[in-house]
Amino acid sequence: MIRDDIQQALVAAMKARDSATVGALRLVSSAIKNRDIEARTGQAPADDDLLVVEVLNKMVKQRRESIEMYDKGGRPELAAAEAAEVAVIEAFLPQRLTDQETVMAIDAIKAELGATGLKDMGRVMAELKTRHATSLDMSKASALVKARLAG
Repeated sequence: MIRDDIQQALVAAMKARDSATVGALRLVSSAIKNRDIEARTGQAPADDDLLVVEVLNKMVKQRRESIEMYDKGGRPELAAAEAAEVAVIEAFLPQRLTDQETVMAIDAIKAELGATGLKDMGRVMAELKTRHATSLDMSKASALVKARLAG
């Protein structure tokens, strides 16, 4: 499970005295614990990779926005620190589907559901999220689904 991998990496980074990685991994652990509290579980569910991937994606998105703002503000040292955190966080994300694989998955779901137009976009997106949530960037997938259903 990703949660266990993060804890093991945190211990390894602490032993290696890698303060930047330790800081990033502590932020990740804290965000995951906060998400657990929000979900009122208090502990990790049996298969929580979906929850952890959701948290990690959100953290990466926040840091990319920060990098952009720091670059515009002329603060390259802060942008570099954020980029280092992004690299640590992305190491725990599962491999993403390529655009071609995403289109193939969309077409398979479209055929399976009998989707014919944009009115079926919600059903296709729901099924796509159910099957591939951990391996897709849903914002990119949304644009691809819209294009496949419109064309």
